[in-house]
Amino acid sequence: MRAVLRPVWDSVLKKVTRFVVLKPLFFLPRADRIRIERRLRGREQAKKLARADCVIVSFGKSGRTWLRVMLSRFYQIRHGLGERHLIGFDNLHLRNPAIPRIFFTHDNYLKDYTGNRDSKADYYGTKVVLLVRHPADVAVSQYHQWRHRMRPNKKTLNAYPEHGEEVGIAEFVAEREAGLKKVIAFMNDWAREMPRLPDLMVVRYEDLRARPEQTLGALLDFMGTPGSPAEVAQAVAFASFENMRSMEQKRTFWLSGGRMVPKDRNNPQSFKVRRGKVGGWRDDFTDAEARRIEALIESELAPVFGYGAGGPARAASA
Repeated sequence: MRAVLRPVWDSVLKKVTRFVVLKPLFFLPRADRIRIERRLRGREQAKKLARADCVIVSFGKSGRTWLRVMLSRFYQIRHGLGERHLIGFDNLHLRNPAIPRIFFTHDNYLKDYTGNRDSKADYYGTKVVLLVRHPADVAVSQYHQWRHRMRPNKKTLNAYPEHGEEVGIAEFVAEREAGLKKVIAFMNDWAREMPRLPDLMVVRYEDLRARPEQTLGALLDFMGTPGSPAEVAQAVAFASFENMRSMEQKRTFWLSGGRMVPKDRNNPQSFKVRRGKVGGWRDDFTDAEARRIEALIESELAPVFGYGAGGPARAASA
């Protein structure tokens, strides 16, 4: 029971702690309250990082939930556990110590606590998986996250357009700092630090889509928990788009918090599992707008990820 309720308990404890700390500070200027809350969240992340067996880092909307479901199902199959509980951090580890403690993070707040803003020193010596996706697909999905799912406080904490502000998708992606520029800056920060992170594996969303069993199998090997081809195939099948959409609709993972619950069942854009299409970002832009986005990626993004001209998203939609 402890392991089953662990994600719920952790979520409640974090919210209560933040309330107790932040509520009496209502009189402070907004910028100071934001700074304090970001540091508080960074401290929470630092505690998990110190105990983690592996860290999975990604910018939001890079396929993390899909990967989380696949990994959860793999460990459930391998160790005979039920399928209703996603890996939160150590909840499955508590049920079987052979399952690693996996810290999933968007790397938003840790630096506000440690002060390591210009490096990834907090992750040195840690087994790190960097999950990346074509930045234009990420920015488009992030727009829908901001518009339909993101809580008002999160918008403020992470410098997104304010709640209720009218911003079109083209403006958000190509012009606002919260759009494509923010995704590229995140990826470039990690690219610069790769030589200092010897225990790092980069996983591309596009490779997971094109070769899911092979890519997931290689990831499990890297994490030190290899699986049989049959186990990996079952985990991939369980995490199919159709099944994940169905599970979200049915609130299968409600004990794991709001990460797999639609905000509005009548609005497909409010689902966590929205489209998952490789190269789908082009559907939202004119040819001229798409060329501008491609030019920005080509000129600004580190080439190590392979998302320049002729990269995976272009090839998939050709």
